[in-house]
Amino acid sequence: MSEADTAWIETALTSARPQAVGALLRYFRDLDTAEEAFQNACLRALKTWPQNGPPRDPAAWLIMVGRNVAIDEVRRTRKQQPLPEDDQAISDLDDAEGALAERLDGSHYRDDILRLMFICCHPGLPATQQIALALRIVCGLTVKQIARAFLVSEAAMEQRITRAKAKVAEAGTPFETPGAVERSERLAVVAAMIYLIFNEGYSASGDTAEIRKPLCEEAIRLARLLLRLFQSEPEIMGLTALILLQHARSASRFAADGSLILLDDQDRSLWNGTMIAEGLALIDKAIRHRRSGPYQIQAAIAALHARASTPEETDWAQIDLLYGALEVVQPSPVVTLNRAVAVSKVRGPQAALDLIEPLAPKLANYFHFYGVRGAFLMQLGRNDEARIAFDRAIALANTSAEAAHIRMHLDRLIRDSQPKGANGGARQDAKVEGAKVK
Repeated sequence: MSEADTAWIETALTSARPQAVGALLRYFRDLDTAEEAFQNACLRALKTWPQNGPPRDPAAWLIMVGRNVAIDEVRRTRKQQPLPEDDQAISDLDDAEGALAERLDGSHYRDDILRLMFICCHPGLPATQQIALALRIVCGLTVKQIARAFLVSEAAMEQRITRAKAKVAEAGTPFETPGAVERSERLAVVAAMIYLIFNEGYSASGDTAEIRKPLCEEAIRLARLLLRLFQSEPEIMGLTALILLQHARSASRFAADGSLILLDDQDRSLWNGTMIAEGLALIDKAIRHRRSGPYQIQAAIAALHARASTPEETDWAQIDLLYGALEVVQPSPVVTLNRAVAVSKVRGPQAALDLIEPLAPKLANYFHFYGVRGAFLMQLGRNDEARIAFDRAIALANTSAEAAHIRMHLDRLIRDSQPKGANGGARQDAKVEGAKVK
């Protein structure tokens, strides 16, 4: 098989996977059976598509073939087991493919994929298992790829995914088509899961940034898929815009040595203009619906940064207002901490410090709190207090890049005790521009 054959077949299989696995899951009501049926259909596709050409509807072809192969397996291993009620013996592949394609209307397609994503977001699963299961079942990443992204062994990741599948099976999740209310609830849970996947990739730093970059790309792919299914949902537009605008800056976020580059110091010529344009168009469209939500607000903040050709052109006053709105719809001490960065730009470091001081008990173990507090204190010339805050930040740093960033501020204090017009030390990234979805 030529490289060209492999390329278009892999693209077709990847695109069809969510719909095909979702439909097979509805049919067999077992996650392992659905996944195995899809894999068998993919093997059949690799053998027949290069000779026969692509089917009219790859997803319909994969559903039909996967279903028939699985039914044949059931017949061989459990001859007495009754088959699903809607089973039909299909012998003419071409005719069956056309008939099945006609039956896959938009609503059915949408509910299958939403159900598949929702099952991966079972509330009984820890966030790490939700993400791993979604990456395996919905995205089709191998266990090896997922393990590498999470920096764990293949055996550990295999156990994590197996436990997640067992939990889903025990839960007895219903497979009926969800009603309007349930669909809305599921949509919110799925959106949160996609944002979790993105943050897992985006929060990486240093040597792990490139390794975990595929997580960001998969989150974008899932968000675009969800947007195609729910084209009039402004929050899904906002989610997609948010992660596009954040990921557009990825090439400029780290120096060659892996150290973190603050937003104000980034080379904006490295930002992905195409991705930014897509994100800006989406958030503009979402705002016109006049149904504001947390993803839209965070995307609007990211859009203001993206629209500023230089740091000095950033509309910090508007960002302050947007964070105030975010505090109303999604109250969180981290959101307030984020807002403090904008307040420092608009009303000065003392006003920002006054805003975050009450947060100390809730953010006592949060690296960014002490980094931001130390920066504000340094701007005010309270260098001894700033050193204490920075020392605490280093102790709480999650990565070497975070610790190195704080040491930079300490070195500055040692070199010059006078307050500088520093950026404030706040990371303008997925964690700081919007609180992580829990």
